[in-house]
Amino acid sequence: MKLYTYFRSSAAYRVRIALNLKGIKHTLEPVNLLQGEQKSEAYLGLNPQGLLPALALDDGTLIAQSVAIMEYLEECFPKSPLLPTDSLARARVRSLVNNIACDIHPLNNISILGYLKSEFEADKDQVQAWYHHWIERGFEATESALANHGGLFCEGDMPSLADCCLIPQVFNAQRFKVSMDRYPNIMRVTGHCNTLDAFIKAQPAHQPDAPQ
Repeated sequence: MKLYTYFRSSAAYRVRIALNLKGIKHTLEPVNLLQGEQKSEAYLGLNPQGLLPALALDDGTLIAQSVAIMEYLEECFPKSPLLPTDSLARARVRSLVNNIACDIHPLNNISILGYLKSEFEADKDQVQAWYHHWIERGFEATESALANHGGLFCEGDMPSLADCCLIPQVFNAQRFKVSMDRYPNIMRVTGHCNTLDAFIKAQPAHQPDAPQ
């Protein structure tokens, strides 16, 4: 397998964690978002969506979108499951995944922030305020959910797809200087996850395209 990735893409970061947790052998193919390589003819020929991540299977089949990739991995590589066996717990995990992947991240990705600057002439402080607003709204809901069902991880004491999504989003929040003091449950889970090899190896600083 080959994962098309960018070291600081939180969506690619999610999939790197999932691959590591499941122990799936893969290679990384960096695509530089800041240089627009995702819009190149070569990459669009592989992934017409022009987004990261994308997973190329050994037979050349390509899967786009991080959640779809992780669900595929869960279905095809059942070892080290990332969804609980209980139906309600599975639903809670998917709810947390959607809160991050559908409600927080799309409003704060690089293309949206760039659009705010180019089309609405938003300055740095205004972009920061936008970013903080959507992060904080989403994290309030996540914090409440973890208070009810979290343990070492987002859902009890086993890692799940929710953790794959949460840890990259916390990384982004801290990069944009969001105060995490109001989210002790999020930070408890994050602190534990970031002691584990699967999460450490997936961190942006440890990627081949990260600045040295």
